[in-house]
Amino acid sequence: MIRCLAVDDEILALDLIEDNIRKVPFLELVKKCRSAFEAVEIIRQQHVELLFLDIQMPDLSGIQLLKSLQKKPIVIFTTAYSNYAIEGYDLDVMDYLLKPYTFERFLKSVNKAREYLDLKEKFLQSINPEEPLTSSNFLFVRSDYKLVKINLKEIEYIEGLGDYVKIYAGGSPVLTQMSMKSMEEKLPSTDFFRVHRSYIVSINKVDFIQKNMLSIQGKKIPISEHYGEQFLKIINNNKIIE
Repeated sequence: MIRCLAVDDEILALDLIEDNIRKVPFLELVKKCRSAFEAVEIIRQQHVELLFLDIQMPDLSGIQLLKSLQKKPIVIFTTAYSNYAIEGYDLDVMDYLLKPYTFERFLKSVNKAREYLDLKEKFLQSINPEEPLTSSNFLFVRSDYKLVKINLKEIEYIEGLGDYVKIYAGGSPVLTQMSMKSMEEKLPSTDFFRVHRSYIVSINKVDFIQKNMLSIQGKKIPISEHYGEQFLKIINNNKIIE
């Protein structure tokens, strides 16, 4: 079942999406939202795979909502305005349903989403999702439906966020589904060290250490008691401090 969220400020439009979803055996409606702000909270709290999203809504537009999400579900825009099509495709949306649309057109759109998710599932089954593609100089991680190359020399630090890690490597941070333990095992121990249950740092990127805290590019990172003693031994052995 594909878990769906419908977002539109018009009740009749939401009812139509709900009725169409009920006709499709592989779709499940999580919730209908008349507010983009409500939708953001639902996406943060629940597993949503497919988002039916209106564009013109009060307070926060569908495009603004989509740009605000770090981890995006598959998106199908539903709107009465065709002039947004180019911008929608620039945001990597799956499809664009122009109101009023038929059930046949709706079915074609969701079948496209289903085919994509099936291909993604087959790919993930062939490769361990906790196993990044690595070399001595870089690794590839899965983020936003693509493989992103991360140069190890550019990594400043990595932050653990539950079942995800956020990699800071100079540009915009990259969010990927992986445990901190798995990430730690894939990084060279001579260059990276876990200083806290939620942080792995590049030793070469550390600007200074002060008591139970270190700084990288202005970011203050805690050093926990559990990891701190071994970390300071490594620092001393490398003669970074006397």
